[in-house]
Amino acid sequence: MKKRLLRFAAIALSVMMIVSLAGCGSKGKSSSGGGDADKTITFWNIGAEGVNKVLLSYPVELFNEQSDSGYEVEFVATQNDSYKEKLVVAMSSGECPDMYTSWSGGPMNEYIESGFAQPLDDLYEKYGLTDRLMEAGIAQSTYDGKIYAVPTYNISVAGTYYNKEMFEKYGLEVPKTISELEAVCAKLKENGITPFALANSTKWTGSMYFQLLAARYGGLEPFQAAVDGSGSFEDESFVYAGEKIQEWVEKGWFPEGVNSLSEDDGQGRQLLYQDKAAMDLIGSWYTGTLKSDSEEFYEKVGWFPFPAVDGKEDNLPIALGTVGDQFISFNCEGDKLDAAFELATYFSSEEAKAKDIENGYLPPTPDVATLVDDPISQQVLSTIADATAVQLWYDQYLPPAVADAHLNTCQELFGLTTTPEKANEVLQAAMQEYLDEK
Repeated sequence: MKKRLLRFAAIALSVMMIVSLAGCGSKGKSSSGGGDADKTITFWNIGAEGVNKVLLSYPVELFNEQSDSGYEVEFVATQNDSYKEKLVVAMSSGECPDMYTSWSGGPMNEYIESGFAQPLDDLYEKYGLTDRLMEAGIAQSTYDGKIYAVPTYNISVAGTYYNKEMFEKYGLEVPKTISELEAVCAKLKENGITPFALANSTKWTGSMYFQLLAARYGGLEPFQAAVDGSGSFEDESFVYAGEKIQEWVEKGWFPEGVNSLSEDDGQGRQLLYQDKAAMDLIGSWYTGTLKSDSEEFYEKVGWFPFPAVDGKEDNLPIALGTVGDQFISFNCEGDKLDAAFELATYFSSEEAKAKDIENGYLPPTPDVATLVDDPISQQVLSTIADATAVQLWYDQYLPPAVADAHLNTCQELFGLTTTPEKANEVLQAAMQEYLDEK
């Protein structure tokens, strides 16, 4: 199949990194080191550790044990942020595995446009997958009227996990507005507690604050207008978001050295476990992470959606997140594509759904509400059910170069090395450059 290379100029990687990753892209090597190369499906994903490893590898194990397709799947896992770079390197050099996960949105659309994903409508019909998955998840898998991906193991939206015992100790109520949230933060800081357990070396963690503050202030229209070119990222909604972030940084409401702390290494949630921080704004996959880390600590945890900007409560029902979390796309044809798609159907099997829920995740299937009894998971589902819209994470929705500008400027806001106006000017310039090229 002839490919054309992607435009990923914004990500500069060394030759050494490209060489080190080249071996990961080679096909035909089974995990056991043997077998028929033509009958091996190479599957790239982020299941390198923890809950991701459990939930992404389990359907593969089921397939390898149960499928009569004659194919075996090689499970190739890489940690989250390194994985994103690995995909970019592989596709920029014209290489791609047989199947791979992504986060949907702008990057997935680029993969499709460059020929690294196959339309799946016929296979959805053949395997009856349409009825087994939420419409919203399928919609996030669709581009230009065709389905190109399969949503997998989790519905995830951003929200705030908090220490219920700590809130009770200091007489705090769950905040419903930004002014109430700020009062909570001030009280915690007075008592030597860091309000937010943010680890922002990976950048996307801090960007959640920016996205939610902008959405709570101006709704979704400013973002949509900035993306289609009818508006700008210099809109007052984005200025407000940057100003609030920097105000909170200056008040000491985030950990010292916030931009050097690693979410991948668990440095954010360690502050929760040590009672050094009270809250963590993060995706709802954290339910599974916290439960697997410590059932005892999880008993102390509550959850609430990010509060409304005072006077703009109509924007509160906007959710930030995704229905599917990881989306599988395919870079193969014929019998191999059929077998690879068969594997993807195992993610919505009864066994896989049970495994998801056991680990605190919410499978993107219509029956999920009847399968869940965890109180935080019920709150998350209720938030999604009441949502007027679900905004996909900016760094997934935006084209890669623009997403990089968003993440970089957000980190600079937390580091107080730029101003909100300058950050938004840089982001808008990246967006305009993309629109001009397109």
